[in-house]
Amino acid sequence: MKIRALLVGLVAVGLSAAAVAADPIVIKFSHVVAQDTPKGKGADKFKELAEKYTNGAVKVEVYPNSTLYKDKEEMEALQLGAVQMLAPSLAKFGPLGVREFEAFDLPYIFDGYDALHKITKGPVGQQLLDKLEPRGIKGLAYWDNGFKSFSANSPITKPEDLRGKKLRIQSSKVLEEQMRQIRALPQVMAFSETYQALQTGVVDGTENPHSNLYTQKMHEVQKHLALTDHGYLGYAVITNKRFWDGLPADVRSQLDKAMDEATDYANQIAKEENDKALEAVRASGKTEIRALSDEERAAFIKALLPVHKKMESRVGAATIKSIYEATGFDPGKF
Repeated sequence: MKIRALLVGLVAVGLSAAAVAADPIVIKFSHVVAQDTPKGKGADKFKELAEKYTNGAVKVEVYPNSTLYKDKEEMEALQLGAVQMLAPSLAKFGPLGVREFEAFDLPYIFDGYDALHKITKGPVGQQLLDKLEPRGIKGLAYWDNGFKSFSANSPITKPEDLRGKKLRIQSSKVLEEQMRQIRALPQVMAFSETYQALQTGVVDGTENPHSNLYTQKMHEVQKHLALTDHGYLGYAVITNKRFWDGLPADVRSQLDKAMDEATDYANQIAKEENDKALEAVRASGKTEIRALSDEERAAFIKALLPVHKKMESRVGAATIKSIYEATGFDPGKF
């Protein structure tokens, strides 16, 4: 009887393994940037690790460059369960009703990666992710892209140089106010449409981390780039909460491990990739790059800092204050 039970057990295990191999859990991971960006490489790293740690019980299908969904479509697709994982920019959560995330868009609120990571790796960042759950979304991690620079077809040395320029932005009331603060004309537009808009003159310029500027070939249609580092572009890796909660506990545990390691990888390469992209832009000879002097940078900070106060009613004064306290930022010194 014991031998028979053992044989039955072995057959069951074999059937189970076959079932896993034949019918893995599929995670469709959609994003809007190129594969050779920090986010693109992070998504591919998660695929590699997730399939490895679950021994093939999970299959991750990565869809880069808006091949599955564009900016405006992907969040609804996630909530409906048509896609299981996204890494939208943090600006995307304001239109969803979680306006506190737009604090990440405030100009000059983070003085480099060390200050930033005090938020994204700390309690303030986790509290923000928790606010997504009532909307059927589970926040898994923050991924860096980098700090943004302004580009245009005329030289940029001071805020006034952007006055009257039509500048492409993501959908974010904070970014709209940022542009209005320097008297530029904000143009909300999908990321995938930006190159053509720059090429045809529908917009005059934009703001991007260097990896996005280079991989989307925007530098080919932008003659000037000012290294302003005025804002941060990052992502939240998110999943459909119902899907995530419905996973077997052991599978979810292995996916958590894969996400933790993919996050470390993505954030480690973010600055490196942006530095490489900047050098590639410089080598192309198509775009003149200007590093701002201390005085020029101070002028940009002074011009843009009032956006913090103006956006308190939208983002939440308490959220902004919690970031100031966690990072040590003192707006009074400017």
